[in-house]
Amino acid sequence: MENLRQAVERARGHQKQQDRESPRQQARQVLGDAHESRERTQEVELDSAHLQSHRIVAYDGKDLRSRSFDMLRTEILQSMGQRGWKTLAVTSPTPDCGKTFIAVNLALSMARQPEGQVFLADLDLRKPHVATCLGLKGKEGVVGVIEGRVELLGATVEARIGDSRLDILPTVPASNSSDMVCSSAMRMLLEEITGRSQSRIVILDLPPLLTGHDAISILPQVDCVLLVAAVGTTKVSEIKECNKYLDGTDVVRFVLNKVPESATTYAYY
Repeated sequence: MENLRQAVERARGHQKQQDRESPRQQARQVLGDAHESRERTQEVELDSAHLQSHRIVAYDGKDLRSRSFDMLRTEILQSMGQRGWKTLAVTSPTPDCGKTFIAVNLALSMARQPEGQVFLADLDLRKPHVATCLGLKGKEGVVGVIEGRVELLGATVEARIGDSRLDILPTVPASNSSDMVCSSAMRMLLEEITGRSQSRIVILDLPPLLTGHDAISILPQVDCVLLVAAVGTTKVSEIKECNKYLDGTDVVRFVLNKVPESATTYAYY
C-alpha cells in the first residue's frame, strides 16, 4: 500500500510539472530526438565534375573563368555594403537567359571569401534549376517548407567544395506556384531566411519577370535586383518592359550573358 501511495504522489508531482511547462516544451518532450533531427541541416560535398559539366566554375579561384564572377561579386558587394543591403534577387526578362547560371556562380564566388556567409534559395517554383546545377537530389526544399512538411533547417543543404561553404535552399516544381509565392507561408519563409543573420548575403533565384507575376510578388521583400539578359535571346523591348516592374526596386547591376568570346585576350602581369 505504501508503494502505491508513493507512486500516486510521484504522478501528481509530474502532472504539476507538466502544467507549468509551455505547450512547446511539452511538444519537444514528446517529439524528442525525432524533432531535433528534422531540424538539422544536411551537409553535402559538391562534385567538381558535375559542376564543370554545368559550367559552374566560380568555386575555384584559380580558374580563369571565375574572374568575371569575382569582378561582379566585388562590385555588387560594394554597392550592397554601402547601403546596408543583404538580400539580392536574380532574375531575367524571359527564360533561357542564364539567370541561374549567374546566381549559382556568383554565390560560390562570394562563398570563397574569408568569413563569407551566403544563402542561395531557388524561388523559381515553375522551373527550378539550382539543384540540377549543383547536383543536389531528393530535396523538396521551398515547396516542402511552404506546405508544412519540413522545417527550414531540415530543407536547407550546407554545400561545401574545397574551402567554400554556403547554404542552399533548393526546390521542386510546384503546379500552383502563383498561389505559393503570394501566400503568407512564403512571406514568413522569406522573413526567416533574411532575418537569421545580419552578416550573411541572401541570393534569391527568381522566375523570369515577364512569364508571370511570381517574381513581381517577391520583389517588395528584397533589397536589390541583378537583371540578367542574353545576347540572341533578349529583346530591347523586353528590357524596357522589365523597367516598368522594377521601377520601385533598386537594380544593383545588369548582366549581359551569352556574349560571343572576343578574339582579344587580356592578361595581367
